[in-house]
Amino acid sequence: MKELGIEASSKRLYTWNPGRHEFYSSTGNLLSEDEPASAEGQHWAGDFTYIRTHSGWLYHAIVVDLFSRRVVGWSFSRKRNSELTKSALRMALSRERPGHGCIFHSDQGIEYAAHEYRDLVESANMRRSMSRKATPLDNAIVESFFHTLKTELVHQQKFESDIEAVARVVEFIEFYNRDRLHSGIGYESPENYSRACA
Repeated sequence: MKELGIEASSKRLYTWNPGRHEFYSSTGNLLSEDEPASAEGQHWAGDFTYIRTHSGWLYHAIVVDLFSRRVVGWSFSRKRNSELTKSALRMALSRERPGHGCIFHSDQGIEYAAHEYRDLVESANMRRSMSRKATPLDNAIVESFFHTLKTELVHQQKFESDIEAVARVVEFIEFYNRDRLHSGIGYESPENYSRACA
């Protein structure tokens, strides 16, 4: 094989990343160990998805308060990086005041594991929490929002531009927070539930 210049097809499929396990495992899954939130500002979670537009993919990140299911922050970007997720968290922090020690939960994506993201979470006196591999249900409430968004809006129409997509998604978020009923919170909307429990 060497003389003929033939190489096994599996060569270089695995890339050794020393320290990667320690990098991710340094943050435990605090959400699974904690009691369910009894008020807003105790547990937040974030994730992102992508939306097809006529001009390409648009990434959309959100932050959700797990107690009320209310979307408290969001952002959009052409790039999938930590700036996308940081922008959503910065918006949430500018609108809301999470309690000291509020858990911020996410998956193990590099967009949430990046050092600058860690610094932002810690500077807000929040505690980082990450799902373990193969445990997607830890972030079920955020995934539920994205499923609803795509079923009721994104898959129903084609967006000609990023501007149109952003405008329609923000409009949907406002509807979702203000009017959409959720079985998990007694068939109330997130805003009504939040006010009732205040």
